[in-house]
Amino acid sequence: MDLPHQGYRASKQRGRGPPAAGESMLFDDTSTSAMSAQGSYYTPGYNVAGPPTDARGGVNNLFSDPMANAAVMYGSSLANQGKDMVNKEISRFMSVNKLKYFFAVDTRYVLKKLMILMFPYTHQDWEVRYHRDTPLTPRQDVNAPDLYIPTMAFITYILLAGTALGIQKRFSPEVLGLCASTALAWVLIEVLVMLLTLYLLTVHSDLSAFDLVAYSGYKYVGMIFSVLCGLLFGSDGYFAALAWSSCALMFFIVRSLKMKILTSLASDSISTGSGARPQVRMYITVAAAIFQPLIIYWLTSHLVR
Repeated sequence: MDLPHQGYRASKQRGRGPPAAGESMLFDDTSTSAMSAQGSYYTPGYNVAGPPTDARGGVNNLFSDPMANAAVMYGSSLANQGKDMVNKEISRFMSVNKLKYFFAVDTRYVLKKLMILMFPYTHQDWEVRYHRDTPLTPRQDVNAPDLYIPTMAFITYILLAGTALGIQKRFSPEVLGLCASTALAWVLIEVLVMLLTLYLLTVHSDLSAFDLVAYSGYKYVGMIFSVLCGLLFGSDGYFAALAWSSCALMFFIVRSLKMKILTSLASDSISTGSGARPQVRMYITVAAAIFQPLIIYWLTSHLVR
């Protein structure tokens, strides 16, 4: 009885040991590989991808690259060349510094100028002031022409025209675009006619194209006032506002251009020793003033019904 039991124990111990040299295994022993795999499992807190990298270090490496520096310098040089070319092309048609002069305004100037445009009869001093033969900026002199009020008034007029057309159910992008282009075209035509007239009559004055655009663009203030009164009070309110704004604008144009055109007549007479048709030149100012109400009515009458 003891022998079989010992044989079984011996066979059991022999089964746990490694196989003999000439013995073949029915199944592969995977216990060792499994234990080694368990030892290589991911441990929390350990970075598999390796040590962390600094983003700033990558940027520094990028800019420390000679090729990257060369590309940045080349791109900046191209940008500077493009800027210089644009400024050169703009300077061929207009002076940027002179254009900045007409936009040198502040809130105090805008309010005072709007009061003069609507109530010019109370204004006494219309002379433009100079400093070392250079006119003062609009911020410093309320009589100086500016382009800020005409630009803002033009944009406001287009928005008000769109509102009026929308109330009357006649709004469309084509009609609004035609209204804007017509208003802008009238200003350009008026400025060109004025420049041509001054050239043909050889009137020497310090009036520039920007000055004429400014004086011509002031009519948009009266146009806004007329359209607003027409929308609020009907046709009667429109015609009353049209009459008031037209008279105020004519008075403003005559008094303003008088300091520009008629003052040059005296200097021309002294230098040439002749009158050089001063009455004809004076008619230029009056004609420019009378022409304003006609344009205002043409550009605003279709907006009020």
